[in-house]
This record gives sequence, structure tokens and C-alpha cells, in this order.
Amino acid sequence: MNTIDSFRDTYAFLSNFYPAKVTYNGYTYQTSEHAFAAAKATNKIDHDHIANAITPAIAKRRGGKVKYRPDWDKVKATIMAEIVYYKFDQNPHLYAKLKATGTATLIEGNWWKDAFWGVYNGIGKNMLGKILMIVRDTK
Repeated sequence: MNTIDSFRDTYAFLSNFYPAKVTYNGYTYQTSEHAFAAAKATNKIDHDHIANAITPAIAKRRGGKVKYRPDWDKVKATIMAEIVYYKFDQNPHLYAKLKATGTATLIEGNWWKDAFWGVYNGIGKNMLGKILMIVRDTK
């Protein structure tokens, strides 16, 4: 079975940092990372501060510094799934590329030790990869 274990270069479009606008809950974000990080916020000021970040890296950093909504741990995977779905639904050219990965296993391999959304040194839940495969296989 084919495996894609890096969301860089040819497969950068799989990354939440990829520049693809996504509309979620009435807001349009520059990237899915902006949308996800902003979804953590408990108030409009924090939300907008994250949403207006110049880069996805800054949005992620800002999102990590705000007070998270109290149910965050329970809803974060669902929110990520919704945002990823909308990213590919609203950007058909990217969905075509996702579909072209065929039956490949998508693994968000990373060096920043994220074992929830991805895999680091062979260990991790790979939730982002799983969400991408669900969107690919069911949309």
C-alpha cells in the first residue's frame, strides 16, 4: 500500500498551512490553520486577532495563547473535520488533488512532536491524516 508521510512539496496542499481560503461559521480565513486556531477563542477580540494573522504560523501561535473554549478537548476533532471538509469542498482543484492520492495512507509526519494530529518518530494518532482520508473517500 502506498503511503504519503509528509505534507510538504508535492503534498503541501494537505497541510493546514497551505494558502487556501476557507469559509467556516460565517468567516473567511486565509488557511484552514487560521480557521482552526480561531475556533479555540472564547471571544470576538481573540478570534479576530487570530483570524487576521499574517501567516498560518502566527495564527497557530496566537491560538495557543488564548483561553480555549471550555469544551475544546471534546470538540477539536469535529471542528478540524468540518474545516478540512470545507477546505476541499470550497476549493475543488484541491479536492481533485486529494482524490488523486487514491488509496494512499495519509500520515501527517512531523518533527514538532505532534502525536495527536500527526505522527512523530512512528508514534501518533494521525487524526489529521485520518480526517483527510475520510474526506477523500466519502465526499
